[in-house]
Amino acid sequence: MKDRDIHACMRLLKQEMRRWREPVVGIVAKASCDPFQILIATILSLRTRDQTTAEASERLFRLATTPRAMSRLLARQIERAIYPVGFYRTKARQIRAICHDLLDHYGGRVPDGMAELLTLKGVGRKTANLVVTLGFGRPGICVDIHVHRISNRWGYIRTRSPAESEEALRGKLPKRYWIGYNDLLVPFGQNICTPISPRCSECKLTRYCSRVGVTVSR
Repeated sequence: MKDRDIHACMRLLKQEMRRWREPVVGIVAKASCDPFQILIATILSLRTRDQTTAEASERLFRLATTPRAMSRLLARQIERAIYPVGFYRTKARQIRAICHDLLDHYGGRVPDGMAELLTLKGVGRKTANLVVTLGFGRPGICVDIHVHRISNRWGYIRTRSPAESEEALRGKLPKRYWIGYNDLLVPFGQNICTPISPRCSECKLTRYCSRVGVTVSR
């Protein structure tokens, strides 16, 4: 992929997005406009299907929607609300720890900086970037396995890990695409540009894609 092709790819993906379900954290962000709910929904979404995450988030937010209210819940109450998300017991402990940290160190508010967010238990760069972009509307690039894989498959970057991909994209991707990049590439990666045997015959971006590492496709 040539650098200038990214503009056409983003335009095409925005058109294609109408066919696919928006990632659940984006739905929570639009419904609540609340950095705390975005943070918690992102924690729940890790290694969990979107439908399961959506249902678990709804049950949990019926019980509490603020750090103070959620900190009053027992771990087993959170576990029951979020089951069957992946690692639900661990996530219940993380959620309580995050709430206490927010109350103790940030006045009960979610910080808007990467450095501060990364001090919270269980919060990695992917989660922190989602909170920064969706919760505060600030520039950031959330890189999960879909973003890492597809950006490299296109030939837009050449990196070995999501962390390297974030750094490379920060230096190359036009800033106006940063916030929405993850929301576009995740459903694209789930529906068309799959890890194994991608659906290249259905893809509207084939003319721009270098198909790096693709040996079998549909």
